[in-house]
Amino acid sequence: MSTLDPGSPPTDELPFFVYGTLLPGEPNHDLFLRGRTSAERAAVLPRALLYDGPGYPYAIDGHGRVHGTLLTAAPGVYGELLGLLDHLEEYLGPGHPRNLYERVVREVELPGEVAPGAREGQGPPGTRAWVYLAAAAVTRSLRTSGSVIAEGRWVTGRPLGGPRTP
Repeated sequence: MSTLDPGSPPTDELPFFVYGTLLPGEPNHDLFLRGRTSAERAAVLPRALLYDGPGYPYAIDGHGRVHGTLLTAAPGVYGELLGLLDHLEEYLGPGHPRNLYERVVREVELPGEVAPGAREGQGPPGTRAWVYLAAAAVTRSLRTSGSVIAEGRWVTGRPLGGPRTP
């Protein structure tokens, strides 16, 4: 579960895994992503839990799965997109005490796709991506008093504290 292993491939221009207000159909998708992505496809973050937040969710390491979208930046806009997402997610740098989220590298799964040479029954292929996980202080608070989203799917269109609607 380390952010990066020594000797791992560089993180230049990794895709982004999003799971909340940046999902297609959500308000931040159009504000931050319109015209800045070249590909968007369904993906799953394994070994993670999704928690309800104040109008947006938080993912943390855990024994579950978070459903979302894998985004590939459009040519020539990677740096701009990275800066916009870091700002939106209140990420100031690795381990910064004022981070709301930490930007980390994780393996995400691509459901419905088959890895080359895969045998029947093997899981979907994976790819490395940037993921914004709740920062340490937020994670501690969520673990003690947060509300887990059992299905690992962020759904809006509901009043705060009310039941989820599709």
